[in-house]
Amino acid sequence: MSDLLVALGLVLAIEGLLFASFPGAARRAAESLLATPEGSLRLVGVVSAVIGVGIVWLIRG
Repeated sequence: MSDLLVALGLVLAIEGLLFASFPGAARRAAESLLATPEGSLRLVGVVSAVIGVGIVWLIRG
């Protein structure tokens, strides 16, 4: 459980740094997400989840 909390903390820290460092780019990215079809977003989400699980599986064995 502590690994999950650490991972969530890292995600928040990285996203926070990106938003703080590049607010204009973050805003443009959010606007482009609104224009992207749901099917494409769903596919990117599934692929990202599979890659993430694969990385964790490789690291944690």
